[in-house]
Amino acid sequence: MSDGMLRKAKSAAAGTESMTVVPVTSADLDACEVSWFAALCSDDYAQLGVPDGGLRSSWKHCSSIVQEAEKQGFRNILCPSSYQVGQDTLSFVAGCAPITSEINFLAAVRCGEMQPIMLARTIATLDHMLEGRLTINIISSDFPGEVAESKFRYQRSREVVEILRQAWRQDKINYHGEVYDFTDLWTEPAKPYQQNGGPLMYFGGYSPDALELCAQHCDVYLMWPEPKAQIAERMQAVNARAEAHGRTLDYGLRVHMIVRDTEAEAKEYAEHLVAQLDDEFGRLIRDRAHDSVSLGVAHQARARELADKFGYVEPHLWTGVGRARSGCGAALVGSTDQVMSEIEEYRKMGIRAFIFSGYPHIDECKSFGARVMPNLKTCSLPHAYGRVPSLTPATPLGAGPRI
Repeated sequence: MSDGMLRKAKSAAAGTESMTVVPVTSADLDACEVSWFAALCSDDYAQLGVPDGGLRSSWKHCSSIVQEAEKQGFRNILCPSSYQVGQDTLSFVAGCAPITSEINFLAAVRCGEMQPIMLARTIATLDHMLEGRLTINIISSDFPGEVAESKFRYQRSREVVEILRQAWRQDKINYHGEVYDFTDLWTEPAKPYQQNGGPLMYFGGYSPDALELCAQHCDVYLMWPEPKAQIAERMQAVNARAEAHGRTLDYGLRVHMIVRDTEAEAKEYAEHLVAQLDDEFGRLIRDRAHDSVSLGVAHQARARELADKFGYVEPHLWTGVGRARSGCGAALVGSTDQVMSEIEEYRKMGIRAFIFSGYPHIDECKSFGARVMPNLKTCSLPHAYGRVPSLTPATPLGAGPRI
């Protein structure tokens, strides 16, 4: 899509005052959910490709990232899932419940790893422990040791999501799918703290089956960094599927951050970050991730191919991170004002959830927190959606009758 087409898409979007690329659920929201990233899966470096024992994905280090993010005012934190040395996602989130009080947790759940009824119960337990500070990132990639067809994986994920929705919204689960079959199963053990539908579901995927699943059942569609024209095209493709189901979605962007007082300082740090990176070792790092052959990862590789000789595919979008990382492979690089302008452009496009990160994660959390967070109006999407009750809900794990 050309820049002119991008402007035309914005102008045609549903008549909303914000001129978003597509209609969004939170069209009138004048704030955004700003999240940080917990490096649970061996993903923290002072320089990419140079392992540092002090930045290992231990409980001590990763929980410190969470606590620093909360201190800096981030409203949510992505806790990823992967079979790499580090922290199990749901165990980690449970451990963080008593050491935090404000920040939400975006817990990645690989659908099918846990029997879906017990998954619903586990999520309900976490939601009560966190008193409504839980959101779910639905993941559909292969299990460790598994190579499954994409169509089957998304069918399995669809069934898990539909079962979760029944568990959180109905008195009984009656589900007869290709993978799972349940009849007349009571849902009281799986009732979450959050009301009006339970925890929000965030989802990222690029295949037609992925778009269909998100459009029909999820709340926030997550994207990795690409040129804005490609992001606009992706939003339009997802919205077309959502409209077919009579729905709208909100949209999120996962991107790394390098922000300094001046653009020169930010670009200098970007170069420092990859100064010792051996490209062959970087390839090994990328390949060990479970999603390393996904369509989304291919799009990140394509962005690197389109970048200039310094790695910039847009004036402030630097693809160098992707040389040593599968998945999200680009960073916004610039001064405070430049980064703020980029965030505002994305927000005007319709982005309502941002998931930022930087290397090393604690230092860059402090840098972004000091330079940018005071200038952003932030919110918690579960609160904006009316999911979090003001008082303990009448659930069996809350204030309801004991069953």
